[in-house]
Amino acid sequence: MRTVVFFFLTVLLSYHECFCQIKGIQKGELVYQNNMDSEGAVDDWIMEGPGQVRFQDGWMEMYSPEEKFHHVFWCPEDFPGSFIAEWEAQNLNIEAGLCIIFFSAKGNNGAGIFDTSFPKRDGTFRHYTKSEHINAYHISYYANGIDNPGREISHLRKNSGFHLVQQMEPGIPIRSEKVHKLKLVKNDSRILMYIDNRKIIDWVDEKDLGPVLQEGKIGFRQMKWTHFRYRNFKVWELSK
Repeated sequence: MRTVVFFFLTVLLSYHECFCQIKGIQKGELVYQNNMDSEGAVDDWIMEGPGQVRFQDGWMEMYSPEEKFHHVFWCPEDFPGSFIAEWEAQNLNIEAGLCIIFFSAKGNNGAGIFDTSFPKRDGTFRHYTKSEHINAYHISYYANGIDNPGREISHLRKNSGFHLVQQMEPGIPIRSEKVHKLKLVKNDSRILMYIDNRKIIDWVDEKDLGPVLQEGKIGFRQMKWTHFRYRNFKVWELSK
């Protein structure tokens, strides 16, 4: 019996080691950390659209009062073209909602997304996905919109253009009320995302839709029916 257990553990450890080597990705310097546990923690973040945040029990809740409209909450930092981001999320309204993470968001002229020459954005989706001014990748990691209930499958898109480049695995289960740990990895042209260590996205940008998007901002988007809470947002550079 001991021999069998030892063999199983050896195989498991070997698989884990190989998996890590295949990824070739390690955390480097921590470049941003935010507990998201108080108003002061996010007082420099930028809300677009009628979203609101409130804080309770060490969490930041985000929602739109009376489900008025969709919204995006932007971290003000500019992140490198290769990074690992982690955060925790929990659904507080399992009836409907949709959560998206924008990343590598930048003006198509090299300017920041808040350049004053750009038109004002108000949470309308096409302002982010079919814009003449900004580009970004985005992943929908919770998908249960009233307009498309029970979709669940995660989508990765490249913008501008709203190009669907991968739909692979379910994101957060639509009826889940558990706390979930999310990890987004961008290693230059390769993008991966995990929920509770389960891979939901793994795609390489081959430049068929334009250059690989690099440094830029990260933003949390919700459709108007959504009420999620978030905490412990961290971003690392990749180890050189």
